[in-house]
Amino acid sequence: MFQENAGSIRNMEWLRTIFGIRERKKHGLPSPVFLTNTLSGKKELFISQRPGIVLFYSCGPTVYGPALIGNLRAYVFSDTIARVLQCAGYRVQRVINITDVGHMVGDNDVGEDKMSVGAKREKATPEEIADRYTKLFIEDLEDLHIHTEDIQFPRATAYIKEQIALAKTLEEKGIAYRLSDGLYFDTQKFPNYGKLGGLSGVKLEAGARVKVVQGKRHPADFVLWRVAKPNDLQQWDSPWGRGNPGWHIECSAMIRSLLGQEIDIHSGGEDLIATHHNNEIAQSEAISGRTFVHYWMHNAFLTMGGEKISKSLGNGFSLSDVVSKRFHPLSVRYFFLQAHYRTPLSFSWEALAGAESALDRLWKISRNVAGESRRKGAHSEVRERFLASMRDDLATPQALGILWDSLKSEDYTPEEKWGLIEDADTHLGLSLVNTPPVDALKEEDIPIQIRDLLMRRETARAHKDFKTADRIRDEIEKSGYHVDDGPFGAVLTRTTF
Repeated sequence: MFQENAGSIRNMEWLRTIFGIRERKKHGLPSPVFLTNTLSGKKELFISQRPGIVLFYSCGPTVYGPALIGNLRAYVFSDTIARVLQCAGYRVQRVINITDVGHMVGDNDVGEDKMSVGAKREKATPEEIADRYTKLFIEDLEDLHIHTEDIQFPRATAYIKEQIALAKTLEEKGIAYRLSDGLYFDTQKFPNYGKLGGLSGVKLEAGARVKVVQGKRHPADFVLWRVAKPNDLQQWDSPWGRGNPGWHIECSAMIRSLLGQEIDIHSGGEDLIATHHNNEIAQSEAISGRTFVHYWMHNAFLTMGGEKISKSLGNGFSLSDVVSKRFHPLSVRYFFLQAHYRTPLSFSWEALAGAESALDRLWKISRNVAGESRRKGAHSEVRERFLASMRDDLATPQALGILWDSLKSEDYTPEEKWGLIEDADTHLGLSLVNTPPVDALKEEDIPIQIRDLLMRRETARAHKDFKTADRIRDEIEKSGYHVDDGPFGAVLTRTTF
Protein backbone atom coordinates (compact mmCIF):
# COMPACT_ATOMS: atom_id res chain seq x y z
CA MET A 1 0.00 0.00 0.00
CA PHE A 2 2.80 2.43 0.95
CA GLN A 3 4.20 3.00 -2.53
CA GLU A 4 6.26 5.96 -3.72
CA ASN A 5 4.02 8.80 -4.88
CA ALA A 6 4.27 11.22 -7.80
CA GLY A 7 7.33 13.43 -7.97
CA SER A 8 9.87 13.18 -5.19
CA ILE A 9 7.41 12.22 -2.45
CA ARG A 10 8.89 9.22 -0.67
CA ASN A 11 7.31 6.67 1.62
CA MET A 12 8.26 8.26 4.93
CA GLU A 13 7.47 11.75 3.69
CA TRP A 14 4.06 10.54 2.58
CA LEU A 15 3.43 8.89 5.96
CA ARG A 16 4.42 12.04 7.79
CA THR A 17 2.03 13.99 5.54
CA ILE A 18 -0.85 11.57 6.17
CA PHE A 19 -0.28 11.46 9.91
CA GLY A 20 -0.08 15.24 10.08
CA ILE A 21 -3.87 15.32 9.74
CA ARG A 22 -4.52 16.85 13.15
CA GLU A 23 -1.91 19.58 12.60
CA ARG A 24 -3.47 20.51 9.25
CA LYS A 25 -6.97 20.55 10.74
CA LYS A 26 -5.71 22.94 13.39
CA HIS A 27 -5.05 25.42 10.59
CA GLY A 28 -8.28 24.63 8.73
CA LEU A 29 -6.52 22.86 5.84
CA PRO A 30 -7.91 19.72 4.17
CA SER A 31 -6.01 16.52 4.91
CA PRO A 32 -3.77 15.21 2.10
CA VAL A 33 -5.27 12.73 -0.35
CA PHE A 34 -3.42 10.85 -3.09
CA LEU A 35 -5.19 9.86 -6.32
CA THR A 36 -4.06 8.05 -9.47
CA ASN A 37 -4.34 10.45 -12.39
CA THR A 38 -4.99 8.73 -15.72
CA LEU A 39 -3.46 11.75 -17.47
CA SER A 40 -0.02 11.25 -15.89
CA GLY A 41 -0.39 7.55 -15.13
CA LYS A 42 0.90 8.29 -11.61
CA LYS A 43 -0.39 8.61 -8.10
CA GLU A 44 -0.41 12.30 -7.21
CA LEU A 45 -1.12 14.50 -4.21
CA PHE A 46 -4.53 16.03 -4.85
CA ILE A 47 -4.54 19.84 -4.92
CA SER A 48 -7.79 21.57 -5.82
CA GLN A 49 -7.82 24.68 -8.00
CA ARG A 50 -9.86 26.61 -5.43
CA PRO A 51 -8.84 26.21 -1.77
CA GLY A 52 -11.08 23.71 -0.01
CA ILE A 53 -13.45 23.25 -2.98
CA VAL A 54 -13.54 20.34 -5.44
CA LEU A 55 -15.27 20.65 -8.83
CA PHE A 56 -16.14 17.07 -9.75
CA TYR A 57 -17.89 15.68 -12.85
CA SER A 58 -18.77 12.06 -13.57
CA CYS A 59 -20.01 10.67 -16.86
CA GLY A 60 -23.59 9.53 -16.34
CA PRO A 61 -25.82 6.94 -18.00
CA THR A 62 -27.58 6.94 -21.33
CA VAL A 63 -31.11 6.47 -20.02
CA TYR A 64 -32.58 4.16 -22.65
CA GLY A 65 -32.86 1.23 -20.24
CA PRO A 66 -32.04 0.28 -16.65
CA ALA A 67 -28.44 0.66 -15.49
CA LEU A 68 -26.62 -2.65 -15.14
CA ILE A 69 -24.48 -3.44 -12.11
CA GLY A 70 -21.45 -3.10 -14.41
CA ASN A 71 -22.46 0.53 -15.00
CA LEU A 72 -23.11 1.06 -11.29
CA ARG A 73 -19.52 0.29 -10.33
CA ALA A 74 -18.55 3.70 -11.74
CA TYR A 75 -20.96 5.50 -9.40
CA VAL A 76 -19.93 3.64 -6.24
CA PHE A 77 -16.37 4.54 -7.27
CA SER A 78 -17.13 8.25 -7.77
CA ASP A 79 -19.15 8.32 -4.54
CA THR A 80 -16.14 6.89 -2.71
CA ILE A 81 -13.93 9.64 -4.16
CA ALA A 82 -16.40 12.26 -2.95
CA ARG A 83 -16.69 10.69 0.53
CA VAL A 84 -12.91 10.57 0.99
CA LEU A 85 -12.48 14.18 -0.09
CA GLN A 86 -15.38 15.40 2.05
CA CYS A 87 -13.99 13.58 5.09
CA ALA A 88 -10.59 15.12 4.35
CA GLY A 89 -12.15 18.57 4.69
CA TYR A 90 -13.13 19.54 1.14
CA ARG A 91 -16.48 20.84 -0.06
CA VAL A 92 -17.31 18.79 -3.14
CA GLN A 93 -19.51 20.16 -5.94
CA ARG A 94 -20.70 17.21 -8.03
CA VAL A 95 -22.38 16.78 -11.41
CA ILE A 96 -23.48 13.53 -13.08
CA ASN A 97 -24.94 14.08 -16.53
CA ILE A 98 -27.97 12.29 -17.91
CA THR A 99 -27.53 11.44 -21.61
CA ASP A 100 -30.95 11.60 -23.24
CA VAL A 101 -29.82 12.30 -26.82
CA GLY A 102 -26.77 11.90 -29.05
CA HIS A 103 -25.31 8.58 -27.94
CA MET A 104 -25.29 6.23 -30.90
CA VAL A 105 -25.54 2.45 -30.73
CA GLY A 106 -22.04 0.99 -30.55
CA ASP A 107 -20.63 4.32 -29.25
CA ASN A 108 -19.82 5.42 -32.81
CA ASP A 109 -20.76 8.61 -34.65
CA VAL A 110 -23.07 6.68 -36.96
CA GLY A 111 -26.05 4.41 -36.49
CA GLU A 112 -29.19 4.93 -34.47
CA ASP A 113 -29.47 7.03 -31.35
CA LYS A 114 -29.84 4.84 -28.26
CA MET A 115 -32.77 6.89 -27.02
CA SER A 116 -34.63 6.16 -30.26
CA VAL A 117 -33.89 2.46 -29.81
CA GLY A 118 -35.38 2.56 -26.31
CA ALA A 119 -38.40 4.58 -27.43
CA LYS A 120 -39.22 2.17 -30.26
CA ARG A 121 -38.70 -0.84 -28.02
CA GLU A 122 -41.19 0.42 -25.44
CA LYS A 123 -43.50 2.28 -27.85
CA ALA A 124 -42.94 5.56 -26.04
CA THR A 125 -41.37 8.95 -26.72
CA PRO A 126 -37.68 9.58 -25.94
CA GLU A 127 -38.81 11.99 -23.22
CA GLU A 128 -40.92 9.31 -21.55
CA ILE A 129 -38.06 6.83 -21.75
CA ALA A 130 -35.67 9.39 -20.26
CA ASP A 131 -38.04 10.18 -17.38
CA ARG A 132 -38.58 6.50 -16.61
CA TYR A 133 -34.97 5.42 -16.55
CA THR A 134 -33.56 8.57 -14.96
CA LYS A 135 -35.88 7.99 -12.01
CA LEU A 136 -34.85 4.34 -11.82
CA PHE A 137 -31.15 5.27 -12.04
CA ILE A 138 -31.37 7.73 -9.15
CA GLU A 139 -33.30 5.17 -7.09
CA ASP A 140 -30.52 2.67 -7.75
CA LEU A 141 -27.93 5.19 -6.55
CA GLU A 142 -29.90 5.82 -3.37
CA ASP A 143 -30.21 2.07 -2.72
CA LEU A 144 -26.42 1.91 -2.98
CA HIS A 145 -26.11 4.73 -0.41
CA ILE A 146 -24.78 7.24 -2.91
CA HIS A 147 -25.46 10.79 -1.73
CA THR A 148 -27.73 11.98 -4.53
CA GLU A 149 -28.88 15.05 -2.60
CA ASP A 150 -25.41 16.54 -3.14
CA ILE A 151 -25.34 15.90 -6.91
CA GLN A 152 -26.74 17.80 -9.90
CA PHE A 153 -28.18 15.57 -12.65
CA PRO A 154 -28.46 17.77 -15.76
CA ARG A 155 -29.97 16.35 -18.97
CA ALA A 156 -28.27 16.79 -22.32
CA THR A 157 -31.49 18.01 -23.95
CA ALA A 158 -31.62 20.93 -21.49
CA TYR A 159 -28.28 22.22 -22.82
CA ILE A 160 -28.82 22.15 -26.58
CA LYS A 161 -28.16 25.91 -26.96
CA GLU A 162 -24.89 25.58 -25.05
CA GLN A 163 -23.79 22.65 -27.20
CA ILE A 164 -24.58 24.57 -30.39
CA ALA A 165 -22.62 27.58 -29.08
CA LEU A 166 -19.52 25.45 -28.41
CA ALA A 167 -19.73 23.78 -31.81
CA LYS A 168 -20.13 27.17 -33.50
CA THR A 169 -17.05 28.54 -31.68
CA LEU A 170 -15.00 25.56 -32.82
CA GLU A 171 -16.10 26.14 -36.41
CA GLU A 172 -15.22 29.83 -36.18
CA LYS A 173 -11.76 28.92 -34.89
CA GLY A 174 -11.23 26.68 -37.91
CA ILE A 175 -11.11 23.53 -35.80
CA ALA A 176 -14.37 22.08 -37.13
CA TYR A 177 -15.51 21.45 -40.68
CA ARG A 178 -18.80 20.68 -42.38
CA LEU A 179 -19.81 17.56 -44.24
CA SER A 180 -23.17 16.77 -45.76
CA ASP A 181 -24.20 14.84 -42.63
CA GLY A 182 -22.96 17.29 -40.01
CA LEU A 183 -20.17 19.25 -38.34
CA TYR A 184 -16.95 17.44 -37.40
CA PHE A 185 -14.03 18.22 -35.07
CA ASP A 186 -10.68 18.18 -36.87
CA THR A 187 -8.42 16.21 -34.52
CA GLN A 188 -5.32 17.13 -36.54
CA LYS A 189 -5.86 20.76 -35.48
CA PHE A 190 -5.43 19.72 -31.83
CA PRO A 191 -1.77 18.62 -31.48
CA ASN A 192 -2.18 16.76 -28.19
CA TYR A 193 -5.18 14.72 -29.29
CA GLY A 194 -5.09 11.34 -27.57
CA LYS A 195 -2.93 12.45 -24.63
CA LEU A 196 -5.24 10.78 -22.12
CA GLY A 197 -4.17 7.18 -21.66
CA GLY A 198 -0.95 7.74 -23.61
CA LEU A 199 -2.57 7.58 -27.04
CA SER A 200 -0.82 10.66 -28.45
CA GLY A 201 0.82 10.03 -31.79
CA VAL A 202 -1.10 6.85 -32.45
CA LYS A 203 -2.05 6.60 -36.14
CA LEU A 204 -5.58 5.32 -36.43
CA GLU A 205 -6.54 3.38 -39.49
CA ALA A 206 -9.99 3.86 -40.94
CA GLY A 207 -12.39 1.39 -39.46
CA ALA A 208 -10.16 0.50 -36.51
CA ARG A 209 -11.93 2.65 -33.93
CA VAL A 210 -14.73 4.39 -35.74
CA LYS A 211 -16.74 3.57 -38.79
CA VAL A 212 -15.66 5.12 -42.09
CA VAL A 213 -17.56 8.32 -42.96
CA GLN A 214 -17.13 9.69 -46.47
CA GLY A 215 -15.27 12.99 -46.42
CA LYS A 216 -13.76 12.79 -42.95
CA ARG A 217 -10.23 14.20 -42.92
CA HIS A 218 -9.01 11.71 -40.32
CA PRO A 219 -10.53 8.51 -38.89
CA ALA A 220 -10.45 9.97 -35.35
CA ASP A 221 -12.44 13.10 -36.29
CA PHE A 222 -15.75 13.10 -34.43
CA VAL A 223 -19.14 14.64 -34.94
CA LEU A 224 -20.20 17.77 -33.06
CA TRP A 225 -23.61 18.14 -34.71
CA ARG A 226 -25.56 15.75 -36.94
CA VAL A 227 -27.91 16.75 -39.71
CA ALA A 228 -31.27 15.13 -38.94
CA LYS A 229 -32.44 12.06 -40.76
CA PRO A 230 -36.14 11.83 -41.70
CA ASN A 231 -36.90 9.31 -38.94
CA ASP A 232 -34.98 11.07 -36.13
CA LEU A 233 -37.26 11.45 -33.10
CA GLN A 234 -35.27 14.34 -31.59
CA GLN A 235 -34.36 17.40 -33.70
CA TRP A 236 -33.41 21.02 -33.08
CA ASP A 237 -32.62 24.03 -35.26
CA SER A 238 -28.95 24.97 -35.64
CA PRO A 239 -26.59 26.89 -37.96
CA TRP A 240 -26.07 23.58 -39.77
CA GLY A 241 -29.77 22.84 -40.20
CA ARG A 242 -32.20 20.69 -38.22
CA GLY A 243 -30.38 18.01 -36.31
CA ASN A 244 -29.08 16.76 -32.99
CA PRO A 245 -25.81 16.98 -31.05
CA GLY A 246 -22.99 14.49 -30.97
CA TRP A 247 -22.47 12.51 -27.77
CA HIS A 248 -19.16 14.11 -26.69
CA ILE A 249 -20.14 17.79 -26.87
CA GLU A 250 -22.78 17.46 -24.14
CA CYS A 251 -20.25 16.85 -21.36
CA SER A 252 -18.11 19.82 -22.34
CA ALA A 253 -21.18 22.07 -22.48
CA MET A 254 -22.60 20.97 -19.12
CA ILE A 255 -19.25 21.10 -17.33
CA ARG A 256 -18.65 24.60 -18.67
CA SER A 257 -22.15 25.74 -17.68
CA LEU A 258 -22.31 24.16 -14.21
CA LEU A 259 -18.72 23.92 -12.98
CA GLY A 260 -16.61 26.18 -15.19
CA GLN A 261 -13.94 25.92 -17.89
CA GLU A 262 -11.41 24.22 -15.60
CA ILE A 263 -12.37 21.51 -13.13
CA ASP A 264 -10.57 19.33 -10.61
CA ILE A 265 -11.78 15.77 -11.20
CA HIS A 266 -13.53 13.93 -14.03
CA SER A 267 -14.37 10.25 -13.50
CA GLY A 268 -15.80 7.40 -15.54
CA GLY A 269 -15.27 3.84 -16.68
CA GLU A 270 -11.99 2.94 -18.36
CA ASP A 271 -13.84 2.26 -21.63
CA LEU A 272 -14.38 6.04 -21.97
CA ILE A 273 -10.67 6.95 -22.00
CA ALA A 274 -9.69 6.35 -25.62
CA THR A 275 -12.50 8.14 -27.43
CA HIS A 276 -15.09 9.94 -25.30
CA HIS A 277 -12.76 11.55 -22.79
CA ASN A 278 -10.05 12.40 -25.31
CA ASN A 279 -12.77 14.06 -27.40
CA GLU A 280 -13.95 16.04 -24.39
CA ILE A 281 -10.40 17.27 -23.77
CA ALA A 282 -9.87 18.23 -27.42
CA GLN A 283 -13.04 20.25 -27.89
CA SER A 284 -12.86 21.93 -24.45
CA GLU A 285 -9.18 22.88 -24.52
CA ALA A 286 -9.36 23.96 -28.17
CA ILE A 287 -11.90 26.59 -27.09
CA SER A 288 -10.48 27.74 -23.74
CA GLY A 289 -6.75 27.23 -24.20
CA ARG A 290 -6.70 26.06 -20.59
CA THR A 291 -6.38 22.71 -18.83
CA PHE A 292 -9.83 21.17 -18.93
CA VAL A 293 -9.48 18.60 -16.11
CA HIS A 294 -6.60 18.29 -13.65
CA TYR A 295 -7.30 14.76 -12.37
CA TRP A 296 -8.81 12.12 -14.62
CA MET A 297 -9.91 9.00 -12.73
CA HIS A 298 -11.21 5.75 -14.18
CA ASN A 299 -12.50 2.50 -12.76
CA ALA A 300 -11.83 -0.91 -14.29
CA PHE A 301 -14.51 -3.10 -15.84
CA LEU A 302 -16.86 -5.41 -14.03
CA THR A 303 -16.71 -8.63 -16.02
CA MET A 304 -18.69 -11.85 -16.19
CA GLY A 305 -17.39 -14.91 -17.95
CA GLY A 306 -14.40 -12.88 -19.15
CA GLU A 307 -16.51 -10.20 -20.87
CA LYS A 308 -17.33 -6.65 -19.81
CA ILE A 309 -20.86 -6.36 -18.42
CA SER A 310 -22.72 -3.85 -20.56
CA LYS A 311 -26.12 -3.06 -22.04
CA SER A 312 -24.78 -3.28 -25.57
CA LEU A 313 -23.59 -6.85 -24.99
CA GLY A 314 -26.82 -7.76 -23.20
CA ASN A 315 -24.99 -9.86 -20.63
CA GLY A 316 -25.73 -8.11 -17.37
CA PHE A 317 -28.15 -7.70 -14.51
CA SER A 318 -29.76 -4.59 -13.08
CA LEU A 319 -29.90 -3.81 -9.38
CA SER A 320 -33.58 -4.78 -9.48
CA ASP A 321 -32.55 -8.23 -10.74
CA VAL A 322 -30.15 -8.53 -7.81
CA VAL A 323 -32.79 -7.48 -5.27
CA SER A 324 -35.32 -9.90 -6.81
CA LYS A 325 -32.95 -12.70 -5.78
CA ARG A 326 -33.25 -11.38 -2.21
CA PHE A 327 -29.82 -9.79 -2.00
CA HIS A 328 -29.48 -6.52 -0.11
CA PRO A 329 -28.41 -3.69 -2.48
CA LEU A 330 -25.47 -2.87 -0.20
CA SER A 331 -24.05 -6.34 -0.83
CA VAL A 332 -23.29 -5.01 -4.33
CA ARG A 333 -21.49 -2.00 -2.85
CA TYR A 334 -19.48 -4.26 -0.51
CA PHE A 335 -18.66 -6.53 -3.46
CA PHE A 336 -17.25 -3.55 -5.39
CA LEU A 337 -15.25 -2.26 -2.41
CA GLN A 338 -13.51 -5.61 -1.90
CA ALA A 339 -11.42 -4.83 -5.00
CA HIS A 340 -9.43 -1.70 -5.76
CA TYR A 341 -11.25 0.50 -8.25
CA ARG A 342 -8.48 0.09 -10.85
CA THR A 343 -8.63 -3.71 -10.64
CA PRO A 344 -10.97 -5.63 -12.98
CA LEU A 345 -13.62 -7.44 -10.97
CA SER A 346 -15.34 -10.64 -12.03
CA PHE A 347 -19.00 -11.03 -11.13
CA SER A 348 -20.73 -14.26 -10.19
CA TRP A 349 -23.75 -14.95 -8.03
CA GLU A 350 -21.52 -17.02 -5.73
CA ALA A 351 -19.12 -14.09 -5.29
CA LEU A 352 -22.02 -11.75 -4.54
CA ALA A 353 -23.37 -14.23 -1.99
CA GLY A 354 -19.97 -14.24 -0.31
CA ALA A 355 -20.01 -10.44 -0.16
CA GLU A 356 -23.48 -10.42 1.37
CA SER A 357 -22.47 -13.00 3.96
CA ALA A 358 -19.45 -10.89 4.94
CA LEU A 359 -21.58 -7.75 5.14
CA ASP A 360 -24.15 -9.54 7.30
CA ARG A 361 -21.37 -10.53 9.72
CA LEU A 362 -20.03 -6.99 9.72
CA TRP A 363 -23.48 -5.65 10.58
CA LYS A 364 -23.79 -8.17 13.42
CA ILE A 365 -20.42 -7.12 14.85
CA SER A 366 -21.37 -3.45 14.52
CA ARG A 367 -24.61 -4.06 16.46
CA ASN A 368 -22.65 -5.76 19.23
CA VAL A 369 -20.04 -2.99 19.41
CA ALA A 370 -22.82 -0.36 19.45
CA GLY A 371 -24.23 -1.98 22.58
CA GLU A 372 -20.88 -2.51 24.29
CA SER A 373 -19.65 1.02 23.60
CA ARG A 374 -23.02 2.72 24.07
CA ARG A 375 -22.23 4.37 20.74
CA LYS A 376 -19.40 6.42 22.22
CA GLY A 377 -16.32 6.54 20.00
CA ALA A 378 -12.70 6.98 21.05
CA HIS A 379 -9.63 7.86 19.05
CA SER A 380 -7.05 5.14 18.29
CA GLU A 381 -4.10 4.56 16.00
CA VAL A 382 -6.16 2.09 13.98
CA ARG A 383 -8.46 4.93 12.90
CA GLU A 384 -5.39 6.74 11.55
CA ARG A 385 -4.35 3.61 9.63
CA PHE A 386 -7.84 3.26 8.20
CA LEU A 387 -7.87 6.91 7.07
CA ALA A 388 -4.38 6.55 5.59
CA SER A 389 -5.56 3.60 3.49
CA MET A 390 -8.61 5.41 2.19
CA ARG A 391 -6.58 8.53 1.38
CA ASP A 392 -3.98 6.45 -0.43
CA ASP A 393 -5.83 6.27 -3.76
CA LEU A 394 -8.99 4.79 -2.21
CA ALA A 395 -7.35 1.57 -1.04
CA THR A 396 -10.66 0.02 -0.03
CA PRO A 397 -9.45 -3.63 0.18
CA GLN A 398 -6.74 -2.61 2.67
CA ALA A 399 -9.20 -0.43 4.58
CA LEU A 400 -11.67 -3.30 4.87
CA GLY A 401 -8.85 -5.56 6.07
CA ILE A 402 -7.91 -3.06 8.79
CA LEU A 403 -11.58 -2.82 9.80
CA TRP A 404 -12.05 -6.58 10.06
CA ASP A 405 -8.77 -7.23 11.88
CA SER A 406 -9.44 -4.49 14.41
CA LEU A 407 -13.03 -5.48 15.15
CA LYS A 408 -11.98 -9.09 15.77
CA SER A 409 -9.02 -8.03 17.91
CA GLU A 410 -9.02 -7.85 21.71
CA ASP A 411 -6.41 -5.08 21.61
CA TYR A 412 -9.02 -2.34 21.22
CA THR A 413 -11.75 -1.17 23.58
CA PRO A 414 -15.40 -1.14 22.46
CA GLU A 415 -15.16 2.67 22.31
CA GLU A 416 -12.10 2.52 20.02
CA LYS A 417 -13.87 -0.01 17.81
CA TRP A 418 -16.96 2.19 17.62
CA GLY A 419 -14.83 5.17 16.62
CA LEU A 420 -13.39 3.07 13.80
CA ILE A 421 -16.88 1.95 12.75
CA GLU A 422 -17.99 5.60 12.57
CA ASP A 423 -15.08 6.46 10.25
CA ALA A 424 -15.62 3.33 8.17
CA ASP A 425 -19.30 4.09 7.77
CA THR A 426 -18.64 7.64 6.58
CA HIS A 427 -16.03 6.52 4.04
CA LEU A 428 -17.49 3.22 2.82
CA GLY A 429 -21.25 3.88 2.96
CA LEU A 430 -22.14 0.41 4.24
CA SER A 431 -24.69 1.39 6.91
CA LEU A 432 -22.48 0.25 9.79
CA VAL A 433 -23.65 2.84 12.33
CA ASN A 434 -27.36 2.35 11.63
CA THR A 435 -27.48 -1.25 10.50
CA PRO A 436 -30.53 -2.56 8.67
CA PRO A 437 -32.99 -4.59 10.75
CA VAL A 438 -32.33 -8.31 10.73
CA ASP A 439 -34.30 -9.69 7.79
CA ALA A 440 -35.44 -13.02 9.17
CA LEU A 441 -36.96 -15.41 6.70
CA LYS A 442 -40.62 -16.23 7.05
CA GLU A 443 -41.43 -19.84 7.80
CA GLU A 444 -43.08 -20.38 4.41
CA ASP A 445 -39.86 -19.21 2.69
CA ILE A 446 -37.72 -21.86 4.40
CA PRO A 447 -37.33 -25.23 2.63
CA ILE A 448 -38.83 -28.18 4.50
CA GLN A 449 -35.45 -29.88 4.98
CA ILE A 450 -34.01 -26.71 6.57
CA ARG A 451 -37.05 -26.39 8.86
CA ASP A 452 -36.49 -29.99 9.94
CA LEU A 453 -32.84 -29.28 10.74
CA LEU A 454 -33.86 -26.22 12.79
CA MET A 455 -36.30 -28.27 14.83
CA ARG A 456 -33.67 -30.96 15.47
CA ARG A 457 -31.19 -28.30 16.51
CA GLU A 458 -33.66 -26.69 18.92
CA THR A 459 -34.31 -30.12 20.46
CA ALA A 460 -30.55 -30.71 20.86
CA ARG A 461 -30.11 -27.31 22.49
CA ALA A 462 -33.03 -27.97 24.84
CA HIS A 463 -31.25 -31.17 25.97
CA LYS A 464 -27.94 -29.25 26.26
CA ASP A 465 -26.46 -31.41 23.50
CA PHE A 466 -24.45 -28.52 22.10
CA LYS A 467 -22.12 -30.73 20.08
CA THR A 468 -25.07 -31.99 18.03
CA ALA A 469 -26.54 -28.47 17.85
CA ASP A 470 -23.26 -27.12 16.45
CA ARG A 471 -23.03 -29.94 13.91
CA ILE A 472 -26.58 -29.18 12.69
CA ARG A 473 -25.79 -25.45 12.52
CA ASP A 474 -22.83 -26.26 10.24
CA GLU A 475 -25.10 -28.38 8.06
CA ILE A 476 -27.63 -25.53 7.81
CA GLU A 477 -24.93 -22.99 6.91
CA LYS A 478 -23.52 -25.27 4.22
CA SER A 479 -26.98 -25.20 2.68
CA GLY A 480 -26.82 -21.42 2.30
CA TYR A 481 -28.44 -20.15 5.51
CA HIS A 482 -27.13 -18.44 8.62
CA VAL A 483 -28.47 -19.06 12.14
CA ASP A 484 -28.50 -16.49 14.93
CA ASP A 485 -29.88 -17.41 18.36
CA GLY A 486 -32.17 -14.62 19.51
CA PRO A 487 -34.16 -14.21 22.73
CA PHE A 488 -37.22 -15.73 21.07
CA GLY A 489 -35.49 -18.58 19.30
CA ALA A 490 -33.37 -19.08 16.18
CA VAL A 491 -33.36 -16.38 13.48
CA LEU A 492 -32.58 -17.63 9.99
CA THR A 493 -31.16 -15.50 7.17
CA ARG A 494 -30.13 -16.49 3.66
CA THR A 495 -26.44 -16.28 2.70
CA THR A 496 -26.61 -17.48 -0.92
CA PHE A 497 -28.92 -16.77 -3.87
